[in-house]
Amino acid sequence: MKNLLKSGLLSFLVLFAGAAYSQDGTIYPLETPKEPRAILLGTGSVENQPAPETWFRQWGDPMARNISTATLTPFLPEPGKANGTAVLVAPGGGFSWLSMGNEGWEVAEALAKQGIAAFVLKYRLYPTPPTLEDFSAWMNRPRNAPPAPGAAPTTPAPSPLQRDLTNQLEDAEAAYALMVKNAKEWGIDTSRIGMIGFSAGAGLTMHATLHSTTMKLAFIGPIYGGMGPVEVPKDAPPMFNVIATDDFLFQGQFGIIQSWHKAGRPVELHLYQNGGHGFGLGNPNRTSNRWFDAFVHWLDVNQFMGKK
Repeated sequence: MKNLLKSGLLSFLVLFAGAAYSQDGTIYPLETPKEPRAILLGTGSVENQPAPETWFRQWGDPMARNISTATLTPFLPEPGKANGTAVLVAPGGGFSWLSMGNEGWEVAEALAKQGIAAFVLKYRLYPTPPTLEDFSAWMNRPRNAPPAPGAAPTTPAPSPLQRDLTNQLEDAEAAYALMVKNAKEWGIDTSRIGMIGFSAGAGLTMHATLHSTTMKLAFIGPIYGGMGPVEVPKDAPPMFNVIATDDFLFQGQFGIIQSWHKAGRPVELHLYQNGGHGFGLGNPNRTSNRWFDAFVHWLDVNQFMGKK
C-alpha cells in the first residue's frame, strides 16, 4: 500500500505537461483523473448538487468543482526520511472549486521531500453551474475592483469564515481521524499533526482551529487567507501566516496576527511585497516565492523536523 501511496503523482503531472495551455486565465475542460491513491472519507454528499464532479484547467493548473464526495490523498516520504510530522493540506477555491495542483499535490510533494507525511484533502464544495460555459461566465462575472495602493478599504475584506462550513469541517475532522487511525502505518507522530491551507483552505484551517472539538492541531499555516481578527482559544496552536501586500484579502489588515499575539500564542507573519493571490509554491519573479523555505525553517526551529 505504501508504494501505491508514494507513486503516481509524477506520472499524473507528466500526462498533461506536454500540452500547451493558455496562460490568460481561460478555463479549459479537463478529463477527470482516476486518483488511484485517494481514500474515501465517507462524510456524505452535498444536497441539491446540480452536476457531478468535473475538472477543468486554468492558468495551467488542474482544478475540480461540484465535489460531493470528500477524499484524502496521502503523500508519504521516502523510507528512512520520515520525521513523524504530518500535515493536512487544504487547497483553496472559494469553496466553489479546488486548486488541486498548485495548492494541493505540489505542496504535498514538497512536504514529503522534507520528510513530512502530507495529506491532500479534497473537501465538499458549494454547487456551481453544471456546464463549463455557464461556470466560465460565472467565474468571469464583474467584481468590485480592489482598492488602490495606499487607499483605505471601503468595506472589510471578505472572509471565508462567513460561510456555512459544516460539510467542510466534517471532512477535515474525518481526514484528521483517518490520519490518527493509520498513524503507525503512515509513520505519523500524532502529537505532531498540523494543517496548512490556501485561500479558502486557509479559512477552513482557521475554522478547524477555532471550532473543531476533535482536531488537536500541533501547528497551522494559513496561506493568503482572511486577515480579520478572531477569538483565539487558550490552547491555540502556533501559527505561520503568509500573505502579499497586493493580495485583495490583505487590505492592510493584521487582525488575525494581533489576535494571536494578544492571546500570547506563538505567531509568525511573512508579509511579502508582491505575489498577488493564489500563488501556491510561487510564481516567477515574486518576493513571495521563498515562503515554503521559511515555513520549513519555522517547523525546524519549533522542533517539528527532527526525529524523536
